[in-house]
Amino acid sequence: MKKPLLILVAGGSASGKSTVVQEILERAGLEDVLIIRHDDYYQDQSNLPLEVRYLTNYDHPSSLDNHLLYNHLVQLLHGEAIDKPTYDFVNHTRSSIVEHVEPKPIIIVEGILILENEKIRELSNMNLFVELDDDTRFIRRMLRDMRERGRSLESIITQYEKTVKPMFHKYIKPTKRFADVIIPNDRKHDIAVDLIVTKIKQCIGEPS
Repeated sequence: MKKPLLILVAGGSASGKSTVVQEILERAGLEDVLIIRHDDYYQDQSNLPLEVRYLTNYDHPSSLDNHLLYNHLVQLLHGEAIDKPTYDFVNHTRSSIVEHVEPKPIIIVEGILILENEKIRELSNMNLFVELDDDTRFIRRMLRDMRERGRSLESIITQYEKTVKPMFHKYIKPTKRFADVIIPNDRKHDIAVDLIVTKIKQCIGEPS
């Protein structure tokens, strides 16, 4: 198999990274794609009591096992399968479920801090950053965490004020400088998506 194309997609929490990725794939007509969530590589906290896990700063680079992700990406880029971890956001630790993942021609890794790690950036063929204003991201995050992760409104607001917002400005927003394309997700972004689709097709040898 030809060496896979690796694309990294960053952006603030609830900026719409997954939605933009799906739009790119649909526009390009691509189906044989592996999508990896950086979230699944949060550190294992099973050795800690639940009340301590609640205090984890998930928006700090140290919360992620980038060493494991880097090794897994190297394996995938060499055509080798991996056993990928998954994360349990209700219990705040790595899940017992492991996913066996085969390499595919296009690999997309999305996550708020995926452009922060230099070693992982060096593996990438294309870096994208999805941008959305802070207020809209907070509302989306609040709704998602209440519906999907069993969080209370109070805990969401506390976490946002203590870690999410300050860490965004300290660690996440600055990684825009590593992006090849910055995609504004608060208005139409057809031109940005079309440019990305054209570049992907060039890289994989398909007519644009």
